[in-house]
Amino acid sequence: MFPILETKEIAKNVFLQKIQAPRVAKKRKAGQFLVLRRTENGERIPLTIVSSDAGEGSVTIIFQAVGKSTTEFARMKPGDAYLDVVGPLGLATHIEKFGTVVGIGGGIGTAPLLPIATAIKEAGNRLLSIVGARTKDLLILEDEMRAISDEIVVTTDDGSYAKKGFVTTALQEFIDRGEKIGLCIAIGPVPMMRAVAEVTRPHGIKTMVSLNPIMVDATGMCGACRVTVGGTTKFVCVDGPEFDGHQVDFKELVMRNRAYLREEKEAMERIEHKDGKCMGGAAVPAGGGN
Repeated sequence: MFPILETKEIAKNVFLQKIQAPRVAKKRKAGQFLVLRRTENGERIPLTIVSSDAGEGSVTIIFQAVGKSTTEFARMKPGDAYLDVVGPLGLATHIEKFGTVVGIGGGIGTAPLLPIATAIKEAGNRLLSIVGARTKDLLILEDEMRAISDEIVVTTDDGSYAKKGFVTTALQEFIDRGEKIGLCIAIGPVPMMRAVAEVTRPHGIKTMVSLNPIMVDATGMCGACRVTVGGTTKFVCVDGPEFDGHQVDFKELVMRNRAYLREEKEAMERIEHKDGKCMGGAAVPAGGGN
């Protein structure tokens, strides 16, 4: 068993959780992830390791409660424990001296960006960060990203906080002012990563994207995370999760990312009924409403 040391909500439906997992804490590198399973019949959920403390023997994850399993994870408190924590998995981020690096986090994507950006900065690179979200309530880790960045731009789609607009607008402004960007790394919703890749493509800026949202099994056995990169089939969980954004077939990725929408919707409906809610969202008495 892997005890939970801390659970707290850091934004709307976004939770930080610290878990006791000593062996994972000692081995993890930036960009790697772990797989969590709450119960014997529970779903395997891959999540990026945001940070670790080898001395304490803990790892920290950040996730958004958007489906059945992550909703159940969010309800776990200190004293509860996961049945399984497997990791570190995936290829670690390649870190070297790139010069100027632009790190872009969209929504919950800022969580996996933070450890990568930290490692990039520690390697002696100049770090320009862009952190964005649809609205102020969904912004996370602004202070943590600001602390490691040489410059940071914060954006919200609706203008409820900081600069109104998209992360791609801020990226274009960096390019237009003549920044010599050695690497751009973007993590967030698939449409955002695709848009970033299209902004950097004409300028020949190396652009890496993380495709972790598509992972299911995380061992390469289920095949759900197949993607086409440069005309070759790759498995995100074992060959990634990071790939050259200019080589990713995003049209195929979008279609595959929607493969389990019906099953996810049905699972959430079951957990809502279990909580005493009807599908319309109105409360009903525990034990039935008819």
